[in-house]
Amino acid sequence: MPLAAFPKCFVEALADEREMRVEQWIEMGDQFDVDGFEFFTGFAPLEAHRTWESYAKLVAKKGRSIPMLCHSSDFTHPDAAYRREQIARQKAAIDVAAILGARYCRILTGQRRPEVSRQDGIKWVKECILDCVEYAATRGVVLNIENHYKDHTWLYPEFAQKREVFVEVLSELPRSEWLGVNYDPSNCIIAGEDPIEMLLAVKDRVVTMHASDRFFKDGNFEDLQKLEADPVAGYASILQHGVIGRGMNDYDRIFSILKEAGFHGWVSIEDGPDPATGAEDIRESALFLRKKMSEYRLP
Repeated sequence: MPLAAFPKCFVEALADEREMRVEQWIEMGDQFDVDGFEFFTGFAPLEAHRTWESYAKLVAKKGRSIPMLCHSSDFTHPDAAYRREQIARQKAAIDVAAILGARYCRILTGQRRPEVSRQDGIKWVKECILDCVEYAATRGVVLNIENHYKDHTWLYPEFAQKREVFVEVLSELPRSEWLGVNYDPSNCIIAGEDPIEMLLAVKDRVVTMHASDRFFKDGNFEDLQKLEADPVAGYASILQHGVIGRGMNDYDRIFSILKEAGFHGWVSIEDGPDPATGAEDIRESALFLRKKMSEYRLP
């Protein structure tokens, strides 16, 4: 089972503030025992194909690959024109994934807007994702829908954050070699749900995994729910990522279920949140995951 790293703690510096160059992240990867680097569409404009090509060449020179491109689609807006624009952006992200040589491109349902009913949201998400899956197949890219928490630019959490809604969305989408699940156990914790129950519900459709861990810096689940009652861009600061293996997730149980399910996809480290210790945190997380992958004889 190949291991990748995603620069979670450096995302704002790479994508928003532009204080860090993608080339620096690629060079930093020499410090980690990983096989690849996960990319994010915020690293460069989607239409800047030559820039993406240059990134792919730099990674290849390192003897590594880019398994996945993360994109945050938002298909739950009431405005049909907005949704069409989001479909176009997801397709542009699929094109970038193909340029990078990435097998996978993440797709999300969108924000849980209070004015949008569950029925309408699922209807719109289904329409949009099916359109994108059809296009992804022509580019040889697999879309992987994540049980996400919230994009760092969004006001509201993920529409399908809760297991019940996520599973219903999946049930509306026909099984296809071009559509799978990117499982993130920590996002279940944020939703106040059991990561194991989510995995058991979707294990036969998991194609990739975000390996992460969470801990409460301050407060508890009740405090988190109060914070989310007032929409604000970004993440709640009281619940943070940490070194994998030191937080709330049971990786023995997670890897045993994946093993039984025949999982053989990429696992990507999603670490953070402190850039000052980010490199060391990723290094420690990689050591932990390599040990567990070996222990459970995951390829």
